[in-house]
Amino acid sequence: MVLSKTASQTDVSIHSTFASRYVRTSLPRFKMPENSIPKEAAYQIINDELMLDGNPRLNLASFVTTWMEPECDKLIMDSINKNYVDMDEYPVTTELQNRCVNMIAHLFNAPLGDSEAAVGVGTVGSSEAIMLAGLAFKRKWQNKRKAEGKPYDKPNIVTGANVQVCWEKFARYFEVELKEVKLREGYYVMDPVKAVEMVDENTICVAAILGSTLNGEFEDVKLLNNLLVEKNKETGWDTPIHVDAASGGFIAPFLYPELEWDFRLPLVKSINVSGHKYGLVYAGIGWVIWRSKEDLPEELIFHINYLGADQPTFTLNFSKGSSQVIAQYYQLIRLGYEGYRNVMENCHENAMVLREGLEKTGRFNIVSKDNGVPLVAFSLKNNKQHDEFEISEMLRRYGWIVPAYTMPEDAQHITVLRVVIREDFSRTLAERLVLDIQKVLHELDTLPAKVNAKLAMADEEVGINGTVKKTAIETQREITAYWKKYVSERKTNKNKIC
Repeated sequence: MVLSKTASQTDVSIHSTFASRYVRTSLPRFKMPENSIPKEAAYQIINDELMLDGNPRLNLASFVTTWMEPECDKLIMDSINKNYVDMDEYPVTTELQNRCVNMIAHLFNAPLGDSEAAVGVGTVGSSEAIMLAGLAFKRKWQNKRKAEGKPYDKPNIVTGANVQVCWEKFARYFEVELKEVKLREGYYVMDPVKAVEMVDENTICVAAILGSTLNGEFEDVKLLNNLLVEKNKETGWDTPIHVDAASGGFIAPFLYPELEWDFRLPLVKSINVSGHKYGLVYAGIGWVIWRSKEDLPEELIFHINYLGADQPTFTLNFSKGSSQVIAQYYQLIRLGYEGYRNVMENCHENAMVLREGLEKTGRFNIVSKDNGVPLVAFSLKNNKQHDEFEISEMLRRYGWIVPAYTMPEDAQHITVLRVVIREDFSRTLAERLVLDIQKVLHELDTLPAKVNAKLAMADEEVGINGTVKKTAIETQREITAYWKKYVSERKTNKNKIC
């Protein structure tokens, strides 16, 4: 006689995951559920939602690494449970970070003796690195002003309007005035001459960008150094330079080794670089290197011993994972100088393939430079009928994430599309993207104009009434404002739905 058993509702071992009651009913989104659910159901629910995210490999908006070798992936997973701050418990991991600091310092031509250790630290990214460098400049400036009996309550930093938002965060969080050199059409980086003119006795440093987020261009750090040397001689000040090499720090040494932007220039006192960009590591690692010990005030360094031994620390956070530090060391020894140069040359070549393909369409102006971060920033020659925001939106149908954005103040009437070329963006993908952009352009050509048509009608109506029509720049600014409002409303509506 065959015995049978009826499964109860709580016996999920024989149910399909998708047929189980845990997946068939909605879980609370903003409150912790009262009861536990099986691990298989939890995984499936989360995995299903994550499928709606974009494909990281096709996210051409981001500079951040999206691919690493399987061997490095394994190292990352093997060390994912190590807390980096436990230096006494994980001394080898600490040693690997120190090796990375010294390798990067030598790459940036730090003036180190044969047995001299470099001064630097690993961070969670360039944002933290910039905060630390900024704090060092501020404290050193304050100490000097105090010793001279002068006011020290109004520090400022001079930089270009093209800086990344982390500089604005530093200025706001740590009460430092940010003096920005305005951009202008056709010149989208900081002008060194204007920057030096803005320097005063309260300037704690001038920040130069090696690889602008807007168009990938390198700022002229050497000219800035030379001009600032002369001003310091004239005034008796000693205003230093910080180089934000978040994007370009792992590019310039390999593609442009003769370019002087680093510690070869005497006024460059600190440099930050993102390991998770062209350092070729997944998100979560940055580095800041100081020229010498004298450039990092000792009072900013904390010493702790409650984890087992005396441990110096200079970070904004405490606990963090070890995986990214280990991954950075893997890349440095795995690729070496030769390997990094090959990767950067390939990125540059693929950027040229994309640039040439866009130029052949005859529809775009190229805003980026050939020398700089391997990216292509471009804008429509004629955006009266359709604009860059429409191209960006329609490219998402093909899976591509290509951002459209306006330039900062004084150049905000310029709208740009930008494609960042990373290690995993192959020539085949570059050619495919050009084809898909051509399809989008063809489709847009068959569609009636959206916003521009309304503006044109408004202009005609104004002309009939005898008043002066808007200039082309005014019209473009109005279009840009409309699209900003349109995108903002769409985001708001999505949030309401969620």
